[in-house]
This record gives sequence, structure tokens and C-alpha cells, in this order.
Amino acid sequence: MLAMPQWTDQPTNAKFIEDVWGTGIRAKVGEEGLIGRKEIMKCIEEVMDGEKGCKIRNNAKKWKELAKEAVTDGGSTDCNINEFVAYVNAMADNSPKANGKRV
Repeated sequence: MLAMPQWTDQPTNAKFIEDVWGTGIRAKVGEEGLIGRKEIMKCIEEVMDGEKGCKIRNNAKKWKELAKEAVTDGGSTDCNINEFVAYVNAMADNSPKANGKRV
């Protein structure tokens, strides 16, 4: 993944993509505040053929497996969704409207 942040939350996302998750590379801004085609080409070559590209692909595989585990029965996402639904249902059951009372 090539991150080219332009606005609001994108610099933060680019930071996570490159430095935290290791699933991409961030294009560097040139002197005029723009990302030039040479920089884009350099980044693409690094991702496709460079040493960093190999690390990025390995990290992507790792995150893919972690995501699969999270959504399987009993995984963290599965448990969190079930807990959230139970919470919402409990709140609905305890609401004055659910008890036949008017607010």
C-alpha cells in the first residue's frame, strides 16, 4: 500500500500504515509541498521489488490471519459484537418505553 496523505486524518492513517502496522510505505512530500511522480515511482518500486516490500507482504499476511481469528466463533470481534448486542438488548429491556411507561 502506498500512503499519500493529503488532509485531516490521512497523515495519522499513513503513520499507522507505515510505522505501526508495517503494511505500506508513505510517500515523502517534495519542496513545493507536493508528491512528485519520481517519489511515487520510487515508492512503488520499493513496495514491489525492495526489501521493505517483502516485510510489507509478510505483515499483510500476519494481519490477515489475525483478522480471520478475530471474526471466527469465539474470536475477539465475535465476542465483542455479542457483548454489544447483549448490552443494547438489556438497555432496551430496561427503558421506560419497554416497560409500558410513557416518558
